[in-house]
Amino acid sequence: MNDLALLLTPEGRALLDAVRGTAPADELAVATRLRREHPAELVSAALGQARLRQRAVAKFGAQDAGRMFFTPNGVEQSTRASVASYRAGRLKELGVTSVADLCCGIGGDAIALARAGIRVLAVDRDPATAAVAVANADALGLADLIEVREADVTEVETAGYDAVFVDPARRSARRGRIFDPEAYSPPLSWAVQAARTASRAAALKVAPGIPHEAVPAEAEAEWISDGGDVKEAVLWFGTAPGAVRATLLPGPRTLLGRGLPNPRVRPVGRYLYEPDGAVIRAHLVAEVAEELDGGLVDATIAYVTSDELRPTPYASAYEITDRLPFNVKKLKALLRELEVGILTVKKRGSAVEPEELRRKALPKQHGPNSATVFLTRVAGAPTMLLGQPA
Repeated sequence: MNDLALLLTPEGRALLDAVRGTAPADELAVATRLRREHPAELVSAALGQARLRQRAVAKFGAQDAGRMFFTPNGVEQSTRASVASYRAGRLKELGVTSVADLCCGIGGDAIALARAGIRVLAVDRDPATAAVAVANADALGLADLIEVREADVTEVETAGYDAVFVDPARRSARRGRIFDPEAYSPPLSWAVQAARTASRAAALKVAPGIPHEAVPAEAEAEWISDGGDVKEAVLWFGTAPGAVRATLLPGPRTLLGRGLPNPRVRPVGRYLYEPDGAVIRAHLVAEVAEELDGGLVDATIAYVTSDELRPTPYASAYEITDRLPFNVKKLKALLRELEVGILTVKKRGSAVEPEELRRKALPKQHGPNSATVFLTRVAGAPTMLLGQPA
């Protein structure tokens, strides 16, 4: 009997409750005690699942993670619940009532779709993964809206569904993360063809580093960040062909591309703005610069500078107090003068490692103040900009 089957038994469920919240340092003692009353295989499975549930809290929240079942790959590759919920909401707004979720994994996206009231066919070719998806739909009370099917997604008929959602595998056991969209499993070209046959809409989850030239002309491309971290890009079909957008969660706050030319380069002003990663990936820095009446510090660097402080959700603002050419000794002297003991190092267009600079610039100083230094280029010259969050 496999681990999941063991854990789904009454004894397994009771043991999962018993080991909930076990700290890593206590696992050996807990395992030794429980093995006096339970099979060693079951105890190991329960403790392993407890560890996975603790890791999954960051993506699914404590309540859902405490009830769901996970595999190591499932925790690693699942969509964060906030992102899946946002995507499901967009499909709901498009009038979608049923979705074929291809490459469903452990069911994270299917859960979000079902909670939006959408009927889901969730398909995965791996038997163990499909079994976990079934267990999760049941654990969260969504089995009436989620049908899980173990099958090759390329052989599944999707004509009876309003929309198609495809999340191709972008990792390989041998090669790690896959960057070539045609090396996805299934390839992006297959996913695009599946999207084109959808009756109402389709969404293809791809890596945020996808080249813009790889986006089909009839697709809308959306880059999504959550809490400032870029999570994914989505190619939408049946929405706005050729459109580009950056969406920031929580919110959502969405910036639409307007086809603006590259921003002008201008001298460093009083404020420096660091655009959200989704804005940068979507190539919408020009839209942010226009909103801020700002320009770039360098033609190749995505830092916007302006003389005025203007609130925007699409960039973090810093007040620049000092500017100096790249010189560690000068920075060290300046930090000593300012009594800086906590230094945040950000870089763009610099090969210097932040930890190395922090170690050299603050070897033994413990001043009461904090500062942020930007390692970048200004008009082509390596430069250090020192400031504080505005």
